[in-house]
Amino acid sequence: MSSLLREEMQRVLFRPAKQRLVEFIEIEEPSHGRHFLCVSVAKTKVVQLCIVRCQISEPSLKSGSKRSHTKRSSIQDCYRRTETWSLQDLTLVDGRDPDVDDPCFLLHFDKVRTVTAVSCSAKYTIVRALVALSDRHCQRSLNLRNFDWTYIKPTSFYSNRGDCVVLTQICFYAFNLVCLSMCPVPLDA
Repeated sequence: MSSLLREEMQRVLFRPAKQRLVEFIEIEEPSHGRHFLCVSVAKTKVVQLCIVRCQISEPSLKSGSKRSHTKRSSIQDCYRRTETWSLQDLTLVDGRDPDVDDPCFLLHFDKVRTVTAVSCSAKYTIVRALVALSDRHCQRSLNLRNFDWTYIKPTSFYSNRGDCVVLTQICFYAFNLVCLSMCPVPLDA
């Protein structure tokens, strides 16, 4: 589902603006509709964060008609950017409390923007993307507060679940099976 959303938003919102959608998460907002916090990179290497609202059009009655018709609207009318910021303007990302599973975090621009992700996993996903993009495109470390660093920048061998780790684990299990198969089994009957 998220890959379909990514493709749809990339096609409708970001490609026409000559931007590439890097990461997005669903967030909770008080207004009606689905909302997403999106991070995109322009061809000029400018990184932007934006809140995208997806509003599904409601069915409407056509005047003079006895049956209802679905209101036809273009898909572009469904996705709207409601707020936009530059990553350069982001001074601090505050996770509020690293010891509690809290999906809420604070983005400090000129004003502080409270964001509530749908899960803590989504919160850490977007922060990891922001850290990587800040290092790559802004040539500065992103200022983070109240985050568990083991989920932001994994440093141990087993925290990065890449193909090499999976292959190493498979080899370890196979080695254990070979060792166990070579052990003599006592036949006390």
